[in-house]
Amino acid sequence: MKLVTFNRGNREDRIGAIANDGTIVDLNAAYALYLRNVQHEGVFYALADARVPANMRGLFENGDRGLDEARTALEYATKGGAATGPSGELLRFQKSEVKIKPPIIPKKFFHTAGNFREHHEEAQRSGFAHPVLPWIVFFQNVDAIIGPEEAIVYPEHLTQELDYELELALVLKKSGKHFDASRAADYIGGYVIFNDITARDIQRVEMKSGVFSFCKGIDTFCPLGPHIVTADEIPQPNNLAMQLRVNGKTRQQSHSSKMSVTVQEIVAHYSPMGYSAGDVLSTGTVSGVAAFSDDPKSLYLKPGDVVECEIEKIGVLRNPIVSYKELHGGKAAKV
Repeated sequence: MKLVTFNRGNREDRIGAIANDGTIVDLNAAYALYLRNVQHEGVFYALADARVPANMRGLFENGDRGLDEARTALEYATKGGAATGPSGELLRFQKSEVKIKPPIIPKKFFHTAGNFREHHEEAQRSGFAHPVLPWIVFFQNVDAIIGPEEAIVYPEHLTQELDYELELALVLKKSGKHFDASRAADYIGGYVIFNDITARDIQRVEMKSGVFSFCKGIDTFCPLGPHIVTADEIPQPNNLAMQLRVNGKTRQQSHSSKMSVTVQEIVAHYSPMGYSAGDVLSTGTVSGVAAFSDDPKSLYLKPGDVVECEIEKIGVLRNPIVSYKELHGGKAAKV
């Protein structure tokens, strides 16, 4: 399944799945209809809210059972051709009729740096102030998360070196801690694209201490999406083609097989910190970032640019770059 969070007419956010025809099925309402019509349940809305909640973290907190019931809802809505739920609410929407939101806002976002050998090597060649050693973990600011087509805001008062980093990320489907790589697959619920936007001039200063966070955690610096693809559709996450484009031109192109460690090893390694269902882990970026190129200034992001992140079997995450000053009437923020 391809799972999305969407909003229609400024109402509350809902979760859906993308059907084969491209429409979005409201999973909670579809499951309520299934419970009423097929299971003949009297309290179908209450059961639907418990088993297939209308929010993504709630769904992943239900683990395999929640995902299985979501598939049941999707199949029932698409094969049966139902257009409305038990109370006449719409079950299916065209993408143009809704706003696609970030697919999930996790409780914790575990961030991996330096996992791809090629990214580590290009950092060394460029003389970056601090080695990007495989592999580093830190936490991302979940309040910085934005969804597909939402604008990455360029804060000119903070940085002049805005960079991109294409990454594969995963979503956990159950809580746990202290397990090895052989058990990691039991915890992975799905995969999603992450663009690790970075202010390199801020990062360069931060890395003098060997610690960086602010450079990557500024508001809107965490595009995530466009949807979550459930793990059953990606049995080999270490075998995916990856590409990032700016204004249609390829900047990053690589493959998840080039990681220093596997997805499963990453999940196991961080497990002593304790996971909650719905947490997100990134796996590191590939080579080709602007900062480590021969001409960084010509490649740093600027207002008007459009960034597209594509990963095989997942899709394309697209975000425009807009100026902070233009958003605020030409006024820069006070710092």
